[in-house]
Amino acid sequence: MARKGKQVGELIFGVNPLIELLKAKRRKLISIYTTRPEPKAWGQIARLMPKYPVAIQYVNRDVLHRLAGTTDHQGIVAWAHTYPYRKKFFHPQKQKFLVMLDSIQDPRNLGAILRSAYCTGVDGVIVTKKGSSPLNAVALKASAGLAEHVEIFVAPSAQNAAQLLKEAGYRMYLATFDGEDATTCDYDQPLCIVVGSEGFGVTKNILKYGTKITLPQRFPDISYNASVAAGILLFLAGKKIDKI
Repeated sequence: MARKGKQVGELIFGVNPLIELLKAKRRKLISIYTTRPEPKAWGQIARLMPKYPVAIQYVNRDVLHRLAGTTDHQGIVAWAHTYPYRKKFFHPQKQKFLVMLDSIQDPRNLGAILRSAYCTGVDGVIVTKKGSSPLNAVALKASAGLAEHVEIFVAPSAQNAAQLLKEAGYRMYLATFDGEDATTCDYDQPLCIVVGSEGFGVTKNILKYGTKITLPQRFPDISYNASVAAGILLFLAGKKIDKI
């Protein structure tokens, strides 16, 4: 969305995404659309508002529905500068605990995993550009806004990301159905947990780069949701390496 000075903004909606954006102070807020009277959480937002000018426009809820493309906006829709993705790859001495998302396609799964990454002390997230969901307003809402605090690096493909991890010296642990028991794995640092796409799992040509791990489950003909599996694996690894 164009604004004065040729600024390009990204849509966000919901109370927590806006609150966390303001707390993180990593990108500027351009404008806010809300209702009158304001939502109950407006006091929290107002206390965090920056000193620089932010346009606030009061509109009917129907306008918010159209802007957000959903009714799940909690009375807040905003535009902000583009998300500040990390430009340099991670350093194994500084960022010892990573997670790589190999073609996660559902923005709600993406957001949920980013939320789990923040809660389990992950130092950085790698997402693949090929076949992946963008970090859009739906994903930000699913992350409860916590994506604003996460360091995210975008790799062109899973193969490229795996090669970068190998060259940097990271130990990769790849979620599969035929690997080592994830609950008893040692998780040696620096490490990267790799979670594959909802439909096809981890890209086959990167399995050779690391250790395959598997979450135990009661029945063999089903599987965990991708974001649930990621959350469990990140908890297991985080607990083992004293991040939690």
